[in-house]
Amino acid sequence: MEYVILAVVIAVVAVGAIAGLVVSGRRRQQLPPKSQAPVITAPPTPREPAVGEEAAPPTEEPRRTVEEVELPEAEAVPEAVEEAPAVEVPEPTAGRLVRLRSRLSRSQNSLGKGLLSLLSREHLDEDTWEEIEDTLLTADVGVAPTQELVERLRTRVKVLGTRTPDELRALLREELVELIGKDADRTVRSTKHEEGPAVVLVVGVNGVGKTTTTGKLARVLVADGRSVVLGAADTFRAAAADQLQTWGERVGARTVRGPEGGDPASVAFDAVKEGIAEGVDTVLVDTAGRLHTKTGLMDELGKVKRVVEKHGPVDEVLLVLDATTGQNGLVQARVFAEVVDITGIVLTKLDGTAKGGIVIAVQRELGVPVKLIGLGEGADDLAPFEPGAFVDALIGD
Repeated sequence: MEYVILAVVIAVVAVGAIAGLVVSGRRRQQLPPKSQAPVITAPPTPREPAVGEEAAPPTEEPRRTVEEVELPEAEAVPEAVEEAPAVEVPEPTAGRLVRLRSRLSRSQNSLGKGLLSLLSREHLDEDTWEEIEDTLLTADVGVAPTQELVERLRTRVKVLGTRTPDELRALLREELVELIGKDADRTVRSTKHEEGPAVVLVVGVNGVGKTTTTGKLARVLVADGRSVVLGAADTFRAAAADQLQTWGERVGARTVRGPEGGDPASVAFDAVKEGIAEGVDTVLVDTAGRLHTKTGLMDELGKVKRVVEKHGPVDEVLLVLDATTGQNGLVQARVFAEVVDITGIVLTKLDGTAKGGIVIAVQRELGVPVKLIGLGEGADDLAPFEPGAFVDALIGD
C-alpha cells in the first residue's frame, strides 16, 4: 500500500513539472524581443550623483575671483582723422612761357612758318602778298591789323633788298612784336594797398574754363609770393565751389563760399571782408559764367562789382576767353566791356588752336592787354604773357 501511495505522489509531481514547462515555453513565445539599449555617453564634466547612485564627494577644481581673471585686450580702433592735403609749391612764373613754347606748335605751323615760307620766295608778287594776308586772317589776326602788318612788311622788304632767312625772321619778329604791343603793362595788379587787399574779379561766359583759370591764377600769385583768399561767387553751377576750394587747398589758400543758389554778390562781399581780416595780398573772386545775351545775368555781374567796391576799389577785372572760338570771342568781349571795365584778358586753350592771332585781334578790339595765356591742362600751364617769347614760339628758331 505504501508503494502505491509513493507511486501516485511521484506521478503527480511529474505531471506538475511537465505542465510548468509547457506554460513557461508559451510565455516566452508571446514576449516581444528586447530592443537594444541606447549607448549613453557620460557627460565630460563631473556632476552631482543622482538618486540611487553612489554618493561620491564631488572633485573640487581650482577657482579664480573676478579680479584674477585677465580679460583679452580690445584692439585699439584708430580715430578717423582727416588729413589736410599737402600744400604744393608752384613752380616760378618767370620764364614760364618760354618753357611752354612747344605748346604753340599749331599756331607756329600755320602762322609763323607759313609767313616765313611766303616771305622767302624769290619774287614777292601780288599773289604772294594776298597769300600772306590770307594766312594772317586765317589765324584770326583781324582785318585792320592784317592790313597794317602787310603794308609795313612790303615797305621793309623793298628797303631791305636781299632777304636771307635770318634777316626775314628778324624782320617778321620785330613787326609782330610791334603789332602785339611790347610796351603795354601786362602785370596783374595783385599787391596789397592801403584800402586792403587787391581785388581781382574773374568773368566770362560758360565753358571757357573760368573756375579752373581762377585756381591756376591763385597758383601764379602764390608762386610770386602773394597770399590769396578765393571767393566762390559762382553759386549757380553745381560743384563750382568745391572745385575752387580744391584748387585753393593745394596752395594753402582759404576759400569763402556760400549756399548753392545763393546771392553771388554776398559771397564776393564776404570774401573781400575775409581777405581784409586776414591781411592777405589778393582776393580772387570767381563769378558765375554769364551768357552775354542774357541781360539780367549781365546786370547781376555789374551788381557784384558794385557790392565789392563797398570795401574798396576793384583792382582787376580779367575776362577769360576761349582762344578756340576765334572771332566769336570778340562779340563776348564787347558786351562784357560794356557791363564792367575790363582791365585784362586771359586767353585759355591757346595750345589747342592754330588761331594764335586772336591775341592781336582781342587787344585791338578792347584796347586792353592780354595778361595771361593758358597752354594746357596742367596746374602750372597758365603763363604770364610775354610778347617777345610768344612771337619766338610762333616763328620758331
